[in-house]
Formats: sequence, C-alpha cells, structure tokens
Amino acid sequence: MPDPLIKVVAEIASTNSALLARLANGEAPAEGHWLVADRQTSGRGRAGRVWTGGLGNFMGSTAVALRDSEALPQTLALVAGVSVHRALKAVVPALSGLSLKWPNDLLVGEAKLGGILLERQRDAVIVGIGVNLSEAPEVAGRKTVSLAALGFAVSRDVFASALAETWAEDLTTWHAGGWLMLRAEWLARALPKGTLLGVNLTEEGHVIGSFAGLEPDGAVLLRLADGSVRAIHAGDVELIGASGESHASGG
Repeated sequence: MPDPLIKVVAEIASTNSALLARLANGEAPAEGHWLVADRQTSGRGRAGRVWTGGLGNFMGSTAVALRDSEALPQTLALVAGVSVHRALKAVVPALSGLSLKWPNDLLVGEAKLGGILLERQRDAVIVGIGVNLSEAPEVAGRKTVSLAALGFAVSRDVFASALAETWAEDLTTWHAGGWLMLRAEWLARALPKGTLLGVNLTEEGHVIGSFAGLEPDGAVLLRLADGSVRAIHAGDVELIGASGESHASGG
C-alpha cells in the first residue's frame, strides 16, 4: 500500500517551490509529510545550481515548523544528512564508501549521490532532498554517481518510505533538544577527519584546510596550514582529497 505520509506527483517544477508556495498562501504543510515527484523540471541545489531529476530518482520535500528555543534552523541540513544516510544503509546494507560532506552532500567515494537544500519562509523550513537512485545527472566540474551504476536496484517508493521513517525519528529528536546527539551521529557518518576541503570566501578567496569537526552550532571546522582552526558558517565546500590525519568514519 502507498505510504500515507507521501504524496507523489508525476511531474512538478520543484517540490521545494510547491511547498514554499503553500506556505505563502497561508497553508501549513504537516510535519512528517512528503511531496515527492516522479520528475522535477526546475529543481535546484545550493548556489543556484540546477538539479533536475529523472524517473526513478528520489526528489522530495518536507516542511519543519520552527519553535522557540530550538537548535539553529541551519542544523536541519545536517539532521537531514543523517536521515538520508540511515535510510540508504537500511535499503542497501552492502553500500560502502557512503559519507556526508558539510553542509549538504552525500558522497560515495568522491562522487555525489545526493544532496539537501533548505529554504526558509517565516517560521518554517522546507527541506528538499534528492538522491540518485536510478541515474546521476551531469554536473559540470563534479563527479556524480547513482545506486544503479553501483549495482544496486532500489525502488524510489521503498527508499521514500525508509526516509520518511528515519526523518520522523530524527526530527522528533531535534525538536526534543537532541541536536548535540544528532551532531555526533553526523560526525560518525562524515568524511574522515583530515580530509582536505576547499571553500570560497567572499573576502578571502579560496581557503583550503583539513576537516576538523563541527562547532556546536553546526559550522564546519577547518584546520589551516598554519595549524589554526577556522569555523566556516556558510560557503560552498569542495572535496580536495585525503590527508595524513585521516581516521575511519562510521557507517
């Protein structure tokens, strides 16, 4: 039977845009409910990138109602990363090399398998998630991969139900003040510490450092060449490669 928490549409410009429009019209999409598209014609990723998706991939969005005295809204991108990682391991236990890259990417090795986009409107955040189940879109300058290319045939609906379950659990934890526990869950699934990352900063240009963890507010920590540690709160982080400080990451 179809999952009652998941509404599927054949084609849509963007699931995020559709939920944002509902919010603008005074509607309040229920938490835990998902809008999922068979095809998305104007999907987008971070920094305005186009991220359209084809039949068989997961493209879906859900809403979060913000409450007072909760963790910062941007931490929801990391919470979503934990949920997607858990859902993928639930449906494909044999999948190896899966890791999270700050702030919103799921990688297999160095290739992007999925991504997360947060968009806020007043006291709500729309969480959009895309996962390459059947095919990987071409993205200039970036490696991409799909589960199908890795030899795993996963139904979109099976994955969607698994994600709805893990997200409901993790969002409940987040609302209940469990962000620091979820932060630890994210770190256990992240790229190994010491992995070299680069980020373009408006005033300083390109900065390279080794991944050194997360601040309590969700900012990523980079250890620079001079040994100092820099907190990056916003930016488009790229994977450069491994470093000698590498440790095994959790799965």
